[in-house]
Amino acid sequence: MKKDNKTVVYWLLIGCVLIFTMVVVGGITRLTHSGLSISNYKLISGTIPPMNEVEWQEAFDLYKQYPEYQKLNNQFTLEDFKDIYFWEWLHRVIGRFIGLVFIVPFLYFLIKKRLSKPTIKKAIILLIMGGFQGFLGWYMVKSGLVDRPDVSHYRLAAHLTTAFLTFAYTFWVALDLIFPNRKDIDAKFRNLIRLSLVVLLLQIIYGAFVAGLDAGFIHNHWPMMSEGKFMHETVYIEQNPIYLNFIEGKSGVQFVHRILAFFVVISILVIWFKGQKLSVSKLQNKGLNGLLIMVSVQFLLGVLTLIYGVPVWLGVLHQVGAFVLLSFMIFTLHRFSK
Repeated sequence: MKKDNKTVVYWLLIGCVLIFTMVVVGGITRLTHSGLSISNYKLISGTIPPMNEVEWQEAFDLYKQYPEYQKLNNQFTLEDFKDIYFWEWLHRVIGRFIGLVFIVPFLYFLIKKRLSKPTIKKAIILLIMGGFQGFLGWYMVKSGLVDRPDVSHYRLAAHLTTAFLTFAYTFWVALDLIFPNRKDIDAKFRNLIRLSLVVLLLQIIYGAFVAGLDAGFIHNHWPMMSEGKFMHETVYIEQNPIYLNFIEGKSGVQFVHRILAFFVVISILVIWFKGQKLSVSKLQNKGLNGLLIMVSVQFLLGVLTLIYGVPVWLGVLHQVGAFVLLSFMIFTLHRFSK
């Protein structure tokens, strides 16, 4: 890594940490059902929460006008409302802070000519991805303010997946600066890692579907999909056409998420075993070992999250595990790329 690139790398890595924090807080927001507590969007003034009882009552009265309060939380007191308001407010504030952390240093580095042309292009892509991520956040919330007291699981998946992709690309750009020189490697092995990355991203999308549909509260047994212990219901294939069960049905979505977990594990096991037959560097080997360890941890977290009925702390840990696993996948792919 060149000395001139150090501050730029630190900027990108700080961005990665902030996106990670944003996803964790977003997970808590979802698991505590706090995401619809702020019914309007104010880019500047929305940064400051209600500061007195009058402002709190106004915010609560606004919340009462929407389906979540009317259909689910009409027993809420003002204190209950304050609890869910906090997580959504924190989630939005971190989002605004991330925007500043990306834009202000980018302009500074641009003026000081600290960025190469390829890095400028990549940074502009990052800014676009970040802006799009913010738009998807509001687009997601909007879906829960009309008729149903919950957000669209499709929009939730788009919002979460874009966050993961923004993190992955930010991390990749940082790695490009940290390791500017890379040697060519076996193309088939590189493509195997790429395929595994695609499977992992598909699994992340289905994880968002499970969260959006509250599908983790049924079939809370493993390895069999027996009757739920927490919602006391069994939901099986019942929609027509049948494919809708696997993208909109609780049982079908959880089934796909379970099956994809095995595909993720198998693909990483294949990568690890094939990698042992190659002449690899220390960093490449660390990437392979990290993948193997992390996929094992993540699989265990997924099983525990399911059988214990998605307690908040386990649900958040499972999401963090997905984030760390994606990080190792990106690092390993970068180390095995041209």
